Amino acid sequence: MTMNKDGGVNSPCIGLCRLDEHQVCRGCYRSISEIIGWVDKSDEQKRRILAHCARRIEGLALS
Repeated sequence: MTMNKDGGVNSPCIGLCRLDEHQVCRGCYRSISEIIGWVDKSDEQKRRILAHCARRIEGLALS
């Protein structure tokens, strides 16, 4: 997880914005609902989203 200069959580977006059949971005592994309003979410909410993304990535590695 990267932090911005103010200590806030940066977006995990890598500019590869394509949704899979589950409406999850293949670039950052966030769902549409997690992507929408990212800038308005608290840092704690953003950390939880990033934890969900990490679990999605792990699940893909195990499949």
